[in-house]
Amino acid sequence: MVAECSTRVIHPEAVRAGKAKIPPDQDLEAMGSFFKVLGNPTRLRILHALLGAELCVCDLGETLDMSVSAVSHQLSVLKRARVVRHRREGKVVYYSLSDEHVRGLLGPVRTHLKE
Repeated sequence: MVAECSTRVIHPEAVRAGKAKIPPDQDLEAMGSFFKVLGNPTRLRILHALLGAELCVCDLGETLDMSVSAVSHQLSVLKRARVVRHRREGKVVYYSLSDEHVRGLLGPVRTHLKE
């Protein structure tokens, strides 16, 4: 049986510590949007493919068995969220993960889900 909480604070230090850890609403909104971008299985497949090496849209399409236009659409979402970056070499555009922070997000999530 769980004890009911009244409006009186039982552990004021814990309440203060908890409140101190909550970011401003603007930051929370941005974090929520970021996680929505990562919440799409197709975009997660793209990110995992880019863990191996940078790839152009055609190679990503082949890797993921998707059309170039479908891959391009998802890449534009990932670029707006600054999760991937691109570089141009002649007519070919190559995509890679934007930084080590993005790379560092994927492994721990998979590990957590397997526990």
